[in-house]
Amino acid sequence: MFLSNKSLMPSPEEALPGRETPMKISGSHFVNGHLFNDDYPNGFEKVIFGLGCFWGAEKRFWEVKGVYLTAVGYAAGFTPNPTYEEVCSGMTGHNEVVLVIFNPSLVSISELLKTFWESHNPTQGMRQGNDLGTQYRSGIYIDPRYRKIANESMKVYSVSLQKKGFGAITTEIMDEPKFYFAEEYHQQYLAKNPSGYCGLGGTGVPFPETVNV
Repeated sequence: MFLSNKSLMPSPEEALPGRETPMKISGSHFVNGHLFNDDYPNGFEKVIFGLGCFWGAEKRFWEVKGVYLTAVGYAAGFTPNPTYEEVCSGMTGHNEVVLVIFNPSLVSISELLKTFWESHNPTQGMRQGNDLGTQYRSGIYIDPRYRKIANESMKVYSVSLQKKGFGAITTEIMDEPKFYFAEEYHQQYLAKNPSGYCGLGGTGVPFPETVNV
């Protein structure tokens, strides 16, 4: 069964069953060669962002100095180890997300949040531009230690957006859920396909430079 309205979240009971086997990927980042595993340098941290089509979202973050690794995948839904087609059906509850592994001595979580807010329109609910569906919702999936910083950044940016006539922010902020890698061809897609589609676009409203969250 498929939802007739892909802007509605399925219930856990409605969600597709998925599978036990994880997605197989090459194991290394196409741009910087770093490995996709849990053996990251000591002291490095991670955060997961959802801000529309994950192709453009990933590129935005791998270009940030201090980001060690990025990967695209699915999170915050119900279906274990989903495929792209299943996520697009609207029956997994998952969001298209980018995993960001970063060196906190070179880039702070606040700087990454600034990039997140400025890189998309967080007021559109279950969509981003012409991309419509629950998989395109705005989301921050983060270590509980950083939940306060994430919430404060949302309050700050909400004021800036409202001054420019935008509506309320619809971003969901949650503790970090399980991350499922997307298929190999999605990983670093815009590096492999430089002229590929990228629907990512911000509001043009900068995050206040004077605010330190």
